[in-house]
Amino acid sequence: MNTEPKPHRAGFVSIIGKPNVGKSTLMNALMGERLSIVTSKAQTTRHRILGILNGDDFQLVYSDTPGIIQPKYELHNAMMSFVYSSLEDADVVLFVTDIYEKHDEEPVVERLRKMTNTPIILLVNKIDQAEQAEVEAKLAYWKEHLPNAAEVLPISALEKFGTDQVLQLVLDRLPEHPAYYPKDELTDKPERFFAAEMIREKIFKLYKKEVPYSCEVGIEEFKEEETIIRMRATIYVERASQKGIIIGQKGEALKKVGTWAREEMERFFLKKVFLEIHVKVNENWRTDPKALNRFGYQQ
Repeated sequence: MNTEPKPHRAGFVSIIGKPNVGKSTLMNALMGERLSIVTSKAQTTRHRILGILNGDDFQLVYSDTPGIIQPKYELHNAMMSFVYSSLEDADVVLFVTDIYEKHDEEPVVERLRKMTNTPIILLVNKIDQAEQAEVEAKLAYWKEHLPNAAEVLPISALEKFGTDQVLQLVLDRLPEHPAYYPKDELTDKPERFFAAEMIREKIFKLYKKEVPYSCEVGIEEFKEEETIIRMRATIYVERASQKGIIIGQKGEALKKVGTWAREEMERFFLKKVFLEIHVKVNENWRTDPKALNRFGYQQ
């Protein structure tokens, strides 16, 4: 009887694709934890968020990345740098598309075609919203247009259909390697980062049009006590008119953001949270390298 321990596998798995195809929902499903914020609006994810999934004989380091777009200003450039850096150190690439995505030749597809040494698993998401014939047509299209993909798989990240198979496909392609992070770590991001993201998620869900895209959140104070976390946050906007929209009549809109975010934080941190939020104007922060650096967008 062979009693030798199984070799330990570890590696970096980059989750890439256009905005709104379900990358963050997939990451959360694969992790079994809600690490990435999810909204119905495109370009919600701005950073590269690592989720570390550990087993006795493996460690998967997932990268949830911003949606692939044509950059219009410095923030977009920073977001795209997160995408391409994640491709450079990936041991496996999960290229996520969905049943609705229009077929056009993106630079990233051409780049994936040239990646002959990195396994690419192509995932057609949201199949729960389509007829079988549509799904089969999409799978056939991608098998033809990305022939070097190791697998082309239909999934529903929201319904967790096919996600167990994705995990096994990734594990089968990981190199033998010791763990990159301590086995009790879940992510590389600090608690402040997730607190800020929870506030930003509520902004995306509560406000319309351009306002959420013009907002950034900073956690100015984070004091963790035995039974409570006391937090002071600032929502930064680009114009004074946006500050008025965020605050709302008699402060009602800002109060709603704070209540929703606090409830989410208490579920995440498993503690009571006292949250104080202010709103400040930081003009044109999306095009200001110094502001972007302060908000953590420079690598």
